[in-house]
Amino acid sequence: MHKKLLEILKDRHILILGFGREGQSTYRLLINTIPENNIAIADQNKDVLNKIDFDVDANCRTILGEHYLENLDDFDLIIKSPGISRESLLGKVIADKITSQTDLFLRLYSKQTIGITGTKGKSTTSSLIKYILSNHLEDVILVGNIGVPPFDMYNKISKETKIVFELSSYQLEDIFTSPAISVLLNFYEEHLDHHKTYLNYQLAKFNITKFQQDTDWLIINGDDDILMDLYSHSGLTRNLFKFSFQKQHGLGVYYNNVGKITFISGNEKVEFDFSNRKHLPGDHNLMNILASVCVCKLLNIPDGIISKSINEFKGLEHRMEYVGKFGGILFYNDSIATIPEATMHAVRTLKKVDTLILGGKDRGIDYSGLVEFLLKSRVRNLIILGNAGKRILDGIKSREKNDWQNYFFIDNFEDIEEIIKKFTKPDHICLLSPAASSYDMFENFEERGKAYKRIAGKI
Repeated sequence: MHKKLLEILKDRHILILGFGREGQSTYRLLINTIPENNIAIADQNKDVLNKIDFDVDANCRTILGEHYLENLDDFDLIIKSPGISRESLLGKVIADKITSQTDLFLRLYSKQTIGITGTKGKSTTSSLIKYILSNHLEDVILVGNIGVPPFDMYNKISKETKIVFELSSYQLEDIFTSPAISVLLNFYEEHLDHHKTYLNYQLAKFNITKFQQDTDWLIINGDDDILMDLYSHSGLTRNLFKFSFQKQHGLGVYYNNVGKITFISGNEKVEFDFSNRKHLPGDHNLMNILASVCVCKLLNIPDGIISKSINEFKGLEHRMEYVGKFGGILFYNDSIATIPEATMHAVRTLKKVDTLILGGKDRGIDYSGLVEFLLKSRVRNLIILGNAGKRILDGIKSREKNDWQNYFFIDNFEDIEEIIKKFTKPDHICLLSPAASSYDMFENFEERGKAYKRIAGKI
């Protein structure tokens, strides 16, 4: 075990708070490396142990069900899962006792880590950076919000390993160490049910740079006014690269509206042409590319490797993924789109969207912009899911000039099949791009996307 981690954990009564994917990862590391420690597990779900494929040690205390947050101060250290907000623990435990897998991991490996966050684009950007680096370096791993808890890769990390870490606001609200290279893509309203206010959400994201050293690097979207205002008032002095569509800001990467991307650093000026890329369509993906180029130039990846890798990269499952043509209909899976801006980008990019599947869990996001967009779009059929979908539909119905006829509210996801077959025009697109979380019907957006692809294949 890493000497520093052992110093943090040894001889302490440790509680793993939340026993989902990350909590289970924490348990495996602790039980395999410090089995002599007094370890306990707490989770709101009283049946959580029935959902795992391994046996929990008989000496491990479990606190399950509605009282799982009681007596937290009995423990020396609480390793919290991302889905449990810090606010929910206020008054129940001394704040200094709370940490997380992300915070512990960054204490050990921040100098080797490229951290990426943003409301949208972080999964694509993280995967793209990992792909480019892997085409030149031998030892690169991808961890974090993309589905791999960092402790799952603990035994694969050497001093030479480059770590690409996709970071959510949930993970970032618990950190007190920032990555040596941090990427801030954008801010849009999301996860207000967890963070309570948009500002709290922004501040959680901003932790990705808050604890950086002055010699570390921040790569930031120069076109995002909210993000830039937060940075300008922070008083932080970082090495800064900006990426932009609109103007040059000094060091950084810029798009010149004719398909050329220019990197500028001191006397170095390099042009890249990604206008013929096949698998990363749309302006939003160009922004992801700009950020990725910044990172790779900073790490001295050869220009030819960067160009070839970006043009070859095939994108992510569930992100504007072409599923296939079935029953004369073109199916696209954008299940990862959990905010309205992502859905609007998908409809603009794909253009021939005739049927759109929207909605899910309502987290209090403002959908007024999406409503106005849909009323002006060429989308004819809306399939509406969940409370978020109800609110979008109510917004459409409330508009005076609304003459929309084809909208269908469903309680069972399987019901989309017959609606799609009956109402979607041949050679047009049926798009799943929900603009909402999946947690009312599914375990996660991946499960939702796979259910959609299975249904599409039957049409």
